[in-house]
Amino acid sequence: MKPPIRLGVIGCADIALRRMLPAFAAAPEIDLVAVASRTPAKASSTAAHFDCRAVTGYKELLNQPEIEAVYIPLPAALHSEWIETALTAGKHVLAEKPLTTDPRQTKQLLNLARNQGLTLMENVMFIHHPQHTKVQQLVTEGAIGELRAFHSAFTIPPPADGDIRYNPDLGGGALLDIGYYPLRAALHFLGPELEVVAAHLTTRRDHRVETSGAALLRAPEGVTAQITFGMENAYVSRYELWGSKGRISVDRAFTLPADFTPAIELNQGTLTDRITLEAADQVTATVSAFVAEIRAATPPADTISRQAALLDELRRRSS
Repeated sequence: MKPPIRLGVIGCADIALRRMLPAFAAAPEIDLVAVASRTPAKASSTAAHFDCRAVTGYKELLNQPEIEAVYIPLPAALHSEWIETALTAGKHVLAEKPLTTDPRQTKQLLNLARNQGLTLMENVMFIHHPQHTKVQQLVTEGAIGELRAFHSAFTIPPPADGDIRYNPDLGGGALLDIGYYPLRAALHFLGPELEVVAAHLTTRRDHRVETSGAALLRAPEGVTAQITFGMENAYVSRYELWGSKGRISVDRAFTLPADFTPAIELNQGTLTDRITLEAADQVTATVSAFVAEIRAATPPADTISRQAALLDELRRRSS
C-alpha cells in the first residue's frame, strides 16, 4: 500500500471548514499535516478541530519540507499568486475554482505545473459524481438518439451582505462563482470546441458585480448549449440533454449531499424511466481523484484552460 500524500491547507475559508477539511481528515490516502491562516487563533482552532498542526502565514506552510501537496480555498483573486508560489515550492496543488480570474494567468500556471512535473487540479467536485458518468453512458449508447441541445441552470438565493461574492476585488460575481457550474457541465458533455454565441450579465441594486446571467453556446456539429445562472434567485441546480429521440433530465446536478439518492429521468417519446442511483460523496471522490493524479503524474487537464477562456469570452460578449 502506498503511503498517504502529506497535505497542507492554505486558508480557513468556509468551504474548507465545511467540506474539504473533513474529507481530507477522513481519507486514508491523505495525511493532513497542517493548516495555515494569517490569524494565529484561527489556525490554532482549525488545526485542533482536525488534529493537525497550526501554521501562521501561508509562506510558512509552504516552507514545510514534509508537505507534498496543498489545498488552496482562498478568494479567487488570490489564487494566481499562491498557486504559483506553491508550484515553485515544489508542491502539488488542488485549488478552488476558478483557478484564476484571468485566462492568461491560468495558462501560465498550467504550463508551470507541467514544467515542474506537478499536479495542478481545479476543485470541480460535481464532475466526479457517478451520476454524470451514467448520463454520458446513456448518451453514448444512443438512449436519446443524436444529441441536439444542452440546457442547464444553477441559481442560488442572495448571499448575505458583505459576502465576498459581492467584492470585485476578490474575484466576486455570479459568473465565476455560479455560472462556472453550468458552463463546466456543457464542456463536460459537448467537448472543448464550444464557442460563445451570445451572453448577458445583469447587475442589480447597488452591487458592483454581476448578480445573474445567461449565455448561448454552440459546438461545431451544431449542438447548442443554453445556460442560466445567478445569485438572486430560488435554488435551481439541474441540466437536460435533448436528443432526436428523447431527453435526459438531472435535478440536483451540482451540489449533492453525500447521503442524497440521485435520480436520472429518461424520456423516450411517451415513455419515462426514472433511473435511481446509489448515494455517493462527490467530495470524497474529488480527494481520491487528486491523489490519483499525483500518483500517476497526470499533467493538468486542458479543460481548465478552455473553461477559463470561455468564461472570459462570455464576460466580453456581455459588455
